[in-house]
Amino acid sequence: MRVTEKGQVTIPKNVRRHLDIRPGSEVEFTFAGDGALLRKVEVSSEERSREVRELLDHIRKHKGSMNLAGMTSDEFYKMLRD
Repeated sequence: MRVTEKGQVTIPKNVRRHLDIRPGSEVEFTFAGDGALLRKVEVSSEERSREVRELLDHIRKHKGSMNLAGMTSDEFYKMLRD
């Protein structure tokens, strides 16, 4: 399996099927010796709702406060990715 420049890998179909990993699923890696283990993380709807509320509160708190110092949004997003 090859790692992309962004550090991404494709989880093989048989592993996704076995762990019931679908688009939007959350997974985590843990260290195991000289390797890592992948597991699917089950997130309750209450936990997801709380996370969404916290994110929206954070966005509202900072709405209109970002100064890009003349950068375009494309330049800003490129900077975030690099």
